Amino acid sequence: MELVKEKIQHGSSSRSVRKKSNLFLMWKAFKKDKAAVFGAIIVILSILIAILAPVISPYDPNVAEDTSLRLKPPGTEGHLLGLDGQGRDILSRLLHGTLLSLSIGFLPVLFAFIISVTLGVIAGYYQGWLGTLIMRVMDILFAFPMVLLGVALAAVLGSGFPNLVTTLTIVFIPYLTRVVYSATIEVREKEFIVAAKACGSRDFQIILGDIVPNILSRVIVYCTTNIGLMIVFGSGLSFLGLGIQPPDAEWGSMTRDGKDVISLAPHVAAFPGIAILLVAVGFNFLGDGLRDALDPHLRDK
Repeated sequence: MELVKEKIQHGSSSRSVRKKSNLFLMWKAFKKDKAAVFGAIIVILSILIAILAPVISPYDPNVAEDTSLRLKPPGTEGHLLGLDGQGRDILSRLLHGTLLSLSIGFLPVLFAFIISVTLGVIAGYYQGWLGTLIMRVMDILFAFPMVLLGVALAAVLGSGFPNLVTTLTIVFIPYLTRVVYSATIEVREKEFIVAAKACGSRDFQIILGDIVPNILSRVIVYCTTNIGLMIVFGSGLSFLGLGIQPPDAEWGSMTRDGKDVISLAPHVAAFPGIAILLVAVGFNFLGDGLRDALDPHLRDK
């Protein structure tokens, strides 16, 4: 009896050591990727700015401080990044717009993650008529280009933050579902899944205990990379007038406000455009770094 307990404790400690070792190797590989570290810094700074914007913002983002200073350039006294066409401080609007812009990226990916993992795992594990039905619906959505589908949905649902998040979620679901479906089929054929079935494990136990943990890293990497895409796409819809509406500070709508005065005051559109670019690139770099760190084959090269 003591021998059995000793073996169990030894096996548990060995798994703990392997887990710590894997985490160390992933962190070591991630640190070596300068682009991934740069992306992580941008993402972390963006999140901090979004949280602290009400504290660090010098002015109210939706109130014109001085209409006589409209379109004044960067460096104007008291206004580091200048003012827009209504006399509002651009720095304050950028800071406050960070939360809204990040939410446009995070929330659709989060909602699509929940829906797509459920649909993709069911379709990939059970296959048959249910899997075929789910994937044929995804194929129908695939038939429409992402931009065209997004514009059509936004036009039908209307503008505003909830409708914009709904539009982006629907647009992203077929792509993520396809990734989950492919990963599930690959894991489903592994020997340990066959062994689990032979031992009498229920489907629910296999899906939650074996399938999902083994596809999670791939799905998280794909989602991380596409948060930047959702921010760009959402900002584009706001630029077209189908997303966030004035006077809310959001980078896409700020860029739209600046397009009419771009020859007189290019900074009005340039700064929110730069913010969109930096955050999108940051998430792309972070996603690529996570992919390399989580994949043992790429990590060991």
